[in-house]
Amino acid sequence: MEHLPVEVVGNILSRLGAARDVVMASATCSKWREVYCKHLQTFSFNSSDWPVYRDLPSQVLEILITQTIFQTTGLEALYILLDAKFLASTVISWLMYTRKKLRRLFCNVQTTPSVKILEIFGWHKLETLALAHNSISGVFKRFPCLKSLSLRFVSISALDLSLLLIVCSKIETLELIDLEIAMSDEDEELTVELINPTLKTLYVEAISLDKLILQVDSIERLNLKFCAFEDFKIVRKGTLKQLKTDDVSLFHLDTVETVDIRKFSIRWPKLYKMILRSSKLRRFQLWDMVVFKEDEIVDLETIAVSFPQLTHLSLYYDFSVGVVHYGLQERSSQLVNLTFLELGWTVINDFFPGWVEVMLKRCTNLKKLVIHGVIPEVKTHKECQMLADFTSAIVELIRKYIHLEVKFYFE
Repeated sequence: MEHLPVEVVGNILSRLGAARDVVMASATCSKWREVYCKHLQTFSFNSSDWPVYRDLPSQVLEILITQTIFQTTGLEALYILLDAKFLASTVISWLMYTRKKLRRLFCNVQTTPSVKILEIFGWHKLETLALAHNSISGVFKRFPCLKSLSLRFVSISALDLSLLLIVCSKIETLELIDLEIAMSDEDEELTVELINPTLKTLYVEAISLDKLILQVDSIERLNLKFCAFEDFKIVRKGTLKQLKTDDVSLFHLDTVETVDIRKFSIRWPKLYKMILRSSKLRRFQLWDMVVFKEDEIVDLETIAVSFPQLTHLSLYYDFSVGVVHYGLQERSSQLVNLTFLELGWTVINDFFPGWVEVMLKRCTNLKKLVIHGVIPEVKTHKECQMLADFTSAIVELIRKYIHLEVKFYFE
């Protein structure tokens, strides 16, 4: 062990990550102890790694972490994820000591008062920053190297959030989760404007705004979850390759390659208008859609004609709301490029097997079929017979398409 190069030992200890494990491993020999002090790159203090963190008094934990960090000289990644409240001065000392070489910081600690982490790392080499349970007030410094930023349960004003994205000149990934966003006294509505030419991936969760404006020329992936926006606007030069939504109220989009929509309460004409310009759409997933009227069921004919390059299609619908036609008109435009089809239902009925068969007839080059369903609790003879008839119909249907790879998922 003593003959291993110090760089190799440094990588070994850094991959351990958890501070407790690193300290124990460094006691192997004097050489490893030296590597711990001079070549260690990653340190992690995480309550989930060691339950004792939760039992120790905060004063004792502060001393322990301070002594451990101050014995190192080359940290590039620091994780401080602890269920404890610390003095702000103590946390500041950790960050000031490591900031010159630190590339990645994951900080989830509560302090009194809140630590202004952005002021500490402005103009330094930080590439990844993840903050939780913190407050941000005043954005005055630039982050020339920051590529990934995550804010969770952070208090910040709409203006500071906009400024933060501007000062991160190389940012590519942004994650905003359950932020407490304040608006200025002069504003009549809560508006957030995010402007950045390099941002590629944006994830937004549990945020409600009057208006969200994105001026993001390079955006490729947009993921929205549990959000509500009265007005949404996105301005970009490139192609948005992937749109995912889960329980979201929004907007209008165009030129999308992947659409994944879950729990989306919207009429089909509005949804279609939203993605009408996405002629290059390749993946379309519509899951748990709430349909308001029978005549507004998803129009399969329109999908086939409007999105000829579609290769993956997923549709899930609650048939319990009434008999639907799902766009099964006499017209029969083919989905010739479709290779993956995913269908689901919430209530067993006689309509579903017929729907599947009509879908299969349209997909002449289909390779894989996935069927999702909910198996009801059978209590009566009638319900038992219905389940048996349904199963027989599905089995008979699949026998006609033996070339397909078929999978079933039941709840």
